[in-house]
Amino acid sequence: MNNTIQYKGYVGSVEFSEEDGIFFGKVMGIRSLISYEGESAKELLNDFHDAVDTYLEHCKAEGKEPELAFI
Repeated sequence: MNNTIQYKGYVGSVEFSEEDGIFFGKVMGIRSLISYEGESAKELLNDFHDAVDTYLEHCKAEGKEPELAFI
């Protein structure tokens, strides 16, 4: 099993909480905290994509350069 996912140059972790019954993760290699979750792999992937897109839109709206992953 691969424990990372990638989208638009960002790498995210994939973990599972047995207690809560959800997948969760965070974008790795940047200082900003970008997290996501889902009850299925598909939901996790969709939330990861949405989180990265939201981060990039926020940076653009603020006139800030998005952080690039150093991984």
